[in-house]
Amino acid sequence: MLYLMHEWQRSMLSPLTYWAEASAKMFGDAASPFARMPGADRAAAGYELMFRLGKAYEKPEFGIHSVHAHGHDVAIVEQVAMSKPFCTLKRFKRFSDDQATVDTMKHDPAVLVVAPLSGHHSTLLRDTVRTLLRDHKVYITDWVDARMIPASEGSFSLADYVSYIEEFIRHVGVHRAHVVSVCQPTVPVLAAVSLMAARGEATPATLTLMGGPIDTRKSPTSVDNLATTRPLSWFRSQLIHKVPYQYPGAGREVYPGFLQHAGFIAMNPSRHLMSHWDFYENLRKGDLDDAEAHRKFYDEYNAVLDMPAEYYLDTIETVFQEHRLPKGTWDVHGERVKPAAIKHTALLTIEGELDDISGLGQTEAAHGLCKGIPKKRKKHITVAGAGHYGIFSGRRWREVVYPDVRDFIKAHDKGNSNTGEKGTRRA
Repeated sequence: MLYLMHEWQRSMLSPLTYWAEASAKMFGDAASPFARMPGADRAAAGYELMFRLGKAYEKPEFGIHSVHAHGHDVAIVEQVAMSKPFCTLKRFKRFSDDQATVDTMKHDPAVLVVAPLSGHHSTLLRDTVRTLLRDHKVYITDWVDARMIPASEGSFSLADYVSYIEEFIRHVGVHRAHVVSVCQPTVPVLAAVSLMAARGEATPATLTLMGGPIDTRKSPTSVDNLATTRPLSWFRSQLIHKVPYQYPGAGREVYPGFLQHAGFIAMNPSRHLMSHWDFYENLRKGDLDDAEAHRKFYDEYNAVLDMPAEYYLDTIETVFQEHRLPKGTWDVHGERVKPAAIKHTALLTIEGELDDISGLGQTEAAHGLCKGIPKKRKKHITVAGAGHYGIFSGRRWREVVYPDVRDFIKAHDKGNSNTGEKGTRRA
């Protein structure tokens, strides 16, 4: 009933939300006579804040139309490389009219970015993708909102997630693929590569794990503590709800996005409160640049998706409560996950010094598990002054972290020029 109540509340408040939007324009638009009234700036700022607090936030677009690569501006076209019920593999295709640039881009390494399925949409990694496109062919996992997936498509578990990653790696091309996983997917990605290695399959050239819960027993955070202080039955009874009738996924059990969003806010309520107050003050004073920055951030931050219940509960149990990966007790579809089986993939782990979601040492723990990888093919980076988001987005990512990621990929790229490219004007 909670999901239904939430939707009912949204419907009841929508007229007020739209009224606030119209009022903000009425008092804020320079062409409106009401904008000349005393106190119009405060009224416009207050109404816009009310509108943004009440509006529904849909999935944002990646919006990457061009990047600067190899000394030239190249066009970007977003394509669907593979479509599955719970995830779409997207490719950001680069185009140029300069033949020399095309020839160079053809030999760039292919990078599969595995985005987290942990509340936010994959567009949260927009800056990660845009930066990688300078020197790489880039694919990304774009997870589908579970409320939009018909129940007839069946369930989706953590084991299914691992299988998806294996399929995507093979599609990109194992011999020259470089996998970059951010936060939550570090665990299923390491599992996928481990299973491929144990079967004797080829594995990606490099594996980059960024800020993920490989072993949450190390430097546990508030997120880890929440998962270990309550039994799995509590998560099922309190956080799992059925999708209401008005969505394609009606009847599917999910961990709703609105509950996840409430959890995000609860982690730093004072910070969000001050951010919204600053937004109001910036609008009132006419500081439009800072106000627009606030809009862009919260358009992304407030856009959340529902997660399949099976996957969410599996993750809580396997990763946070039973620590099956570091303990060596995790089976996926009847196969034991053995990171030590990985021998031919170079490993890079990255952590933020101030990460309050994945604590220090949790990602680095992968090195101890991957005993089959020679030390010369392993590297760990702790980014000074960086929080969780700073290691994959923003100035610190672009100027400090990315150069190391780029150089690591380049150093271990197998240099196979047969990448399946067709034509002469794309890469």
